Amino acid sequence: MSEVTYNGLTFEPFISREEIAEQVQRVAAELKRDYDDKKPLFICVLNGAFIFAADVFRACDIHDAEIEFIRFKSYEGTSSTGNMKQIMGLNTDVAGRHVVILEDIVDTGFTADQLRNLLIEKGAADVKMASLLFKPDSLKAGVAPEYIGFTIPPKFILGYGLDLDELARNLPDIYVLKK
Repeated sequence: MSEVTYNGLTFEPFISREEIAEQVQRVAAELKRDYDDKKPLFICVLNGAFIFAADVFRACDIHDAEIEFIRFKSYEGTSSTGNMKQIMGLNTDVAGRHVVILEDIVDTGFTADQLRNLLIEKGAADVKMASLLFKPDSLKAGVAPEYIGFTIPPKFILGYGLDLDELARNLPDIYVLKK
């Protein structure tokens, strides 16, 4: 892994693809343990979580699981706006369902909290969250995800689905903004 540059900003290696794969397998095993008999509905929060969601969904190998997609926008450049705008909504009825939200990163918690509340209002039996990354020092709303790949400091990162103005999602490793 070497440094990468996007939009004039330089990023250095932070989490390798091997470390990511290891945590994806662990999170998937925990989800299989907890949901194997519940016909869970996984909800992938686009765009950032699509790679994590695909990897976890395959690795947990729950035969009766379903996956749905929802899209919000709350970032501009390298920071959260604090406002969640729904771009693409749910097409599946969640009433009575065991729902697992798949997120790429939870930092301020605003998006995660609003989505969790929306699903509860729509009658989900229970709502849990699995996030590849969690920034506890940045949390301002809601609660921590129940399933966490990595706990990280409040720094801007990209790769493995995470972006900078829609760029760098295809990097297989995760990089952190260099000072």
